[in-house]
Amino acid sequence: MKTVPLKRIIASITAVTICSLGIFITPWLGIGGTDAHADGEVHSVYTNELIPASQASQRPIAVMMPTDKACQPSYGISRAKVLYEIMEEGNISRQLAIIDNWQDLQRIGNIRSCRDYYISIATEWDPILIHFGGVYYMKDRITAPDINNLSGTSEYGTGGDRPGSGQFYRTSDRKAPHNAYISASGIQTACASLGYSLTTRQEYYNASHFNFVSGVNTLEQYASAIPGNVIDLSKIFPYTKSYFTYDAASGQYLKNIHGAAQVDGMNGEQLTFSNVIIQNTNWSKRDAKGYLAFQTIDSTSDGYYFTKGRGIHITWKKTSDYSPTKYYDDNGNEIQLNEGKTYIAIAQKDRTLLYS
Repeated sequence: MKTVPLKRIIASITAVTICSLGIFITPWLGIGGTDAHADGEVHSVYTNELIPASQASQRPIAVMMPTDKACQPSYGISRAKVLYEIMEEGNISRQLAIIDNWQDLQRIGNIRSCRDYYISIATEWDPILIHFGGVYYMKDRITAPDINNLSGTSEYGTGGDRPGSGQFYRTSDRKAPHNAYISASGIQTACASLGYSLTTRQEYYNASHFNFVSGVNTLEQYASAIPGNVIDLSKIFPYTKSYFTYDAASGQYLKNIHGAAQVDGMNGEQLTFSNVIIQNTNWSKRDAKGYLAFQTIDSTSDGYYFTKGRGIHITWKKTSDYSPTKYYDDNGNEIQLNEGKTYIAIAQKDRTLLYS
């Protein structure tokens, strides 16, 4: 007899309870955006750009995407409003793409396995986590009833459920494991089957994320600002040698990987970001296989924030899985990000950042 996953049972009970009580939940602006406009638009919590109020209430997806050279380009990655890059075993980094406007995408991925430290980062956005398996270190967290995930295979590698696995597909243009994808319709079908909400869950989500500036933040107000026309992460991610170049005409940082522009296979566009954050993080090696651990909940670490061709030293703080990570300047003030997308490198604390 096939067993029903506990997370599905809990999600279904919640839905039935709400319906039986006659409660009708409508999107509230605080979960996805603030400052409603007369034309029905609100400011995105991800970018501060104006978006439809209906979009603001939609739950994002958090997709595990590889940086392997053979995997490039990824599809749908240019839709990521927040893109994380973090080291894994083997000295190769991986990406976590937070995508809010995913509902029309036909090909998302390719999709790779997850690690437990990505879960702690992803949960602050209350997403549907999309991955292709994982490792046993994430067993307790990935199976917890608050985590809504879709996995193309056993969710923690050595075991676990395969929620939504039937909606993943492989293409013939690449060899496995570089060819696993999912579509927006597949996500919606899987979530309906599993009882996952497609709107942000008010009991988990904290909308107080980035602190966006009113106008433009050039960092000129900081006497200690450093040059930020080139941000070189080759010492942090030596396999990909990721780096950014600042384009003054557009005010954007252009992302490069493996010595070339990092583009989206969906549209051929190079990834661009208004804000680049280097988040130095305490870490350790767990075992002989090289699996890593990152202290993503912390209040003792520092980093750098770059925008508009300049950078400043910062500190950061995160108090729990669902609490947003906060970033502060050396005066103790929360930094003000510019409107647009944000890239965040979770950097091993002893690695060197290069900039010019």
